[in-house]
Amino acid sequence: MEPSYFLLATIVITIVLVQINQRTGSPVIAIFVRWMRWIIFGFGAAQISVDFNLINRPLWVLVILFLLIWFLGETLYNWLGIQALSVSSLPLFPRYAVNQSGEEWPTHPRLLKVREWLRAQGFKQVQSLKAEIGGGIYLRGSVYQDEAARVRVQVTFLPQATGMVSVCYSLVSLTGDGTRYVTDNFYIPFAGFYPENWFVERFPWRRALTSLLKLHRKRIAGETLVAFDADPLTDLNAQQHELDQLNTQLGFLNPHSEREEYGKITQAGRYRVWKEIWLLNYLGRSVSYQ
Repeated sequence: MEPSYFLLATIVITIVLVQINQRTGSPVIAIFVRWMRWIIFGFGAAQISVDFNLINRPLWVLVILFLLIWFLGETLYNWLGIQALSVSSLPLFPRYAVNQSGEEWPTHPRLLKVREWLRAQGFKQVQSLKAEIGGGIYLRGSVYQDEAARVRVQVTFLPQATGMVSVCYSLVSLTGDGTRYVTDNFYIPFAGFYPENWFVERFPWRRALTSLLKLHRKRIAGETLVAFDADPLTDLNAQQHELDQLNTQLGFLNPHSEREEYGKITQAGRYRVWKEIWLLNYLGRSVSYQ
């Protein structure tokens, strides 16, 4: 295939995927779009350089060069974003509050089917929550649990820049010895540390709650589970506090007394976040830091 035809086909596919993702807000489609943009830049810039005799090097050498330039440019962009987050007033572990506005569940048909499925599987809503992440923007969601209160499902709605709403799920179970099993599909980088008695597995590629629930039940098979004795609001805020303390002790976050001067995230922590951003954005993988 001629390089020009290859580029044209790639551009058309990218435009189509962008249009689709504006309606679906799928992180999986977003991954393909990022790869397409990288390929278009690398091959497009190399082809232009050859056609106009800008650089006297073979095409394949120029493709590698411009792919590396894209990598360095996006690395700089991500690093500046991490730096801005570190020194901003946005909370890394926001506190939740009961959502009494009545806007906890979007009216999109695709999302309403999720609620209907949960009810059909015997899950009942326990609480509706929200957490402000800054500028009047909230993470909203609902918490469901099964009849025995041994599997809790947190449905979180994430606002997108396009105006769409993306949905993520977190399934949690507790054992008699205090072990917490968490199975989720969040695609937001965490990169910090979890407590030793937390066993967290993240599957950003799995967007269906049905398959995520099967994975979670497979993980907890044979475990002696206990019912949740705290309401979701109390439990979530206790988790946020515990994560803040632990990651401060282990050097991912700066001590509270130093955050105004140096920012919230340490240099080592920023590298971890940068690494996980790349893994999530291009491979859909999350790093597990126990």
